[in-house]
Amino acid sequence: MALRDAPLAAALMGAGALGMATLGTGSTLAYFEESLPTSMNPLYASAMVDYRSQELVFDRLWFHDAVTNELKSRVVQSWKLVDSGKAVEITLKSGIKWHNGKPLTSKDLCFTVDAMLDPETPSPVAQEYKQFLVGCETSGANVAVVKFNRVFHNPRERLGFSILPQNAFDSTAISPDLEFSARPIGTGPMKGSRGRRGALFDAFANAHHTPQIAQLQLQDTGDPLVQVKTIINNGVQGIIAVSPPYRPDLSSNDEVALKSYDLRSWWFIAVNTNKGALADRRVRMGLNQAIDRTELRQFTIGVKPGEQNSPCEFISGPFVQSSPYYNRAVATVERSDKAKSRALFEQAGLSQVGGRWHHAGKPISLRIGMLTPLNNEAPDLLSQVGNQLGAIGFDRQEFKISADEWKREVLTGTATDYDLLIGKWSFGLYEEVNHLFHSRGDNAGKLNIFNYSNADVDKTLAQYDAAITDTAARDAYHKLHQQLAEDLPYLFLWKLDTKSAWRTEVRGNIITPYYYFTEIDAWKYGR
Repeated sequence: MALRDAPLAAALMGAGALGMATLGTGSTLAYFEESLPTSMNPLYASAMVDYRSQELVFDRLWFHDAVTNELKSRVVQSWKLVDSGKAVEITLKSGIKWHNGKPLTSKDLCFTVDAMLDPETPSPVAQEYKQFLVGCETSGANVAVVKFNRVFHNPRERLGFSILPQNAFDSTAISPDLEFSARPIGTGPMKGSRGRRGALFDAFANAHHTPQIAQLQLQDTGDPLVQVKTIINNGVQGIIAVSPPYRPDLSSNDEVALKSYDLRSWWFIAVNTNKGALADRRVRMGLNQAIDRTELRQFTIGVKPGEQNSPCEFISGPFVQSSPYYNRAVATVERSDKAKSRALFEQAGLSQVGGRWHHAGKPISLRIGMLTPLNNEAPDLLSQVGNQLGAIGFDRQEFKISADEWKREVLTGTATDYDLLIGKWSFGLYEEVNHLFHSRGDNAGKLNIFNYSNADVDKTLAQYDAAITDTAARDAYHKLHQQLAEDLPYLFLWKLDTKSAWRTEVRGNIITPYYYFTEIDAWKYGR
């Protein structure tokens, strides 16, 4: 049954972790997350659970409608471009309150911008906004002008940040270890608190929010079988991400509904283009032809060849197929072509001795790593990739990489002892891949895993940066897609649909791509 009483909620949070929330009218829902949020402060989101939790507590300035994809705002009354398109004048709605009862004003909006621009705020989220925001000025209690360093074709899409309360901080230098990270103050539909074993979210009625769920209780367990059994027995009402092997068990249960959750994410194998034989594009092309994606998909996700309405669609570049930036002229590689891959390896000067590929007289041993949590979505993918490469003549070593190590070493470009890394990227309000593929330096290429560098790619990314129309931006990224498919710093794999599970008593639960809980006001519980 749902966790509805004080003792159970206290046990969820850990003794002494939080004061007990006062339940209002309405229902309480418990759900399983992939992990606990690392921070409730939107400036320090580092995992999807952070974004999902923060969406309950804060309002983003603009967001995309979960159904129509229309750009909308709950806090903006009106807006207009000023300063020849290099600034947006924003009028906020009146009557919106922070969770501490104080009014939302233009000072809060400008405080948020100033905090992100403050060099003493060590926020990875703010680093992205530092690339194009230059300041904010108030013009009355509800009017602010947000300034850019250049004209953009999609200025509002770049203003999808959460607004922070000026009254909760002593300065614009915001550190990650403040009490705010565990007990934040927002204007969103829920007040949130994070404890040692879970998180609680209590409804907060406002001028722009009318939540009908009194409380959400976030629980963490790493065992997918436990999650499935618990929701079937109504011990919780939801599971954010159901592992593919357990989806049939839930789809056959009349009391549980599987719902698609579009993370706008795609999977890849990053290639260390600066290491040994992999520096030769022909070797990368050979690997691309050697990988049998259809077989990988079948043995890890369970999608049979030719299966219709597959939850896993192949991609040939750094966007999902539904994206306007996806270049459909670039074909996907779905099955292996071992004859073609052998010819490419030989053209690159590799030789086989005793069935093993050699480079410069030495056998090639590929160090392959994968982000450990991905094994829940694609079980044994690391081993299956290793098996395929072993079958065509490569020695290999396989490594599982923790989320902390991935964040600390892989994303900073210091995990250069690996040859191949299996990972996944997810995109929010706007799809921008510049930091994945631009050469590192001068605040560029901050997510460039193996410090890939290609002057032509950098030029194309500069064209995207300079675009002031949707068409120009699309043309630049179509060109980028083609370039990356030819140079192959990544072997692109697929987009894998994420499935959530919710009890059928939970109604009106529209799931927003990437952010998830944007439409929580419409959620109801009961027959």
